[in-house]
Amino acid sequence: GIGVLITDHNVRETLEIIDRAYILHDGAVLMEGRPAEIVAHEGVRRVYLGERFSL
Repeated sequence: GIGVLITDHNVRETLEIIDRAYILHDGAVLMEGRPAEIVAHEGVRRVYLGERFSL
Protein backbone atom coordinates (compact mmCIF):
# COMPACT_ATOMS: atom_id res chain seq x y z
CA GLY A 1 0.00 0.00 0.00
CA ILE A 2 0.86 3.66 -0.12
CA GLY A 3 0.90 6.00 2.86
CA VAL A 4 0.50 9.75 2.47
CA LEU A 5 0.80 12.33 5.24
CA ILE A 6 -1.76 15.12 4.93
CA THR A 7 -1.65 17.98 7.41
CA ASP A 8 -4.68 20.07 6.64
CA HIS A 9 -7.37 21.89 8.55
CA ASN A 10 -10.03 21.37 5.88
CA VAL A 11 -11.33 18.40 7.84
CA ARG A 12 -14.49 17.71 5.87
CA GLU A 13 -12.67 17.65 2.53
CA THR A 14 -9.80 15.57 3.89
CA LEU A 15 -12.10 12.96 5.47
CA GLU A 16 -13.90 12.58 2.14
CA ILE A 17 -10.74 11.44 0.30
CA ILE A 18 -9.04 9.17 2.83
CA ASP A 19 -9.52 5.57 3.96
CA ARG A 20 -7.96 5.96 7.43
CA ALA A 21 -6.78 8.81 9.63
CA TYR A 22 -4.69 9.39 12.74
CA ILE A 23 -5.85 12.32 14.85
CA LEU A 24 -3.11 13.85 17.00
CA HIS A 25 -3.67 15.95 20.12
CA ASP A 26 -1.01 17.24 22.53
CA GLY A 27 1.65 15.14 20.80
CA ALA A 28 -0.20 11.83 21.08
CA VAL A 29 -2.54 9.81 18.88
CA LEU A 30 -6.05 10.59 20.10
CA MET A 31 -7.81 8.31 17.61
CA GLU A 32 -7.11 6.29 14.48
CA GLY A 33 -9.64 4.76 12.16
CA ARG A 34 -11.96 5.25 9.24
CA PRO A 35 -13.61 8.65 8.70
CA ALA A 36 -16.97 7.60 10.19
CA GLU A 37 -15.20 6.27 13.30
CA ILE A 38 -13.19 9.48 13.62
CA VAL A 39 -16.29 11.68 13.39
CA ALA A 40 -18.18 9.54 15.94
CA HIS A 41 -15.36 9.57 18.53
CA GLU A 42 -16.31 11.68 21.56
CA GLY A 43 -12.75 12.86 22.24
CA VAL A 44 -12.19 13.97 18.64
CA ARG A 45 -15.48 15.86 18.66
CA ARG A 46 -14.63 17.51 21.98
CA VAL A 47 -11.10 18.71 21.17
CA TYR A 48 -11.13 19.10 17.40
CA LEU A 49 -14.39 18.85 15.43
CA GLY A 50 -17.07 20.27 17.71
CA GLU A 51 -20.46 18.75 18.45
CA ARG A 52 -22.17 20.10 15.30
CA PHE A 53 -19.67 18.65 12.80
CA SER A 54 -21.02 16.19 10.20
CA LEU A 55 -19.75 14.71 6.96
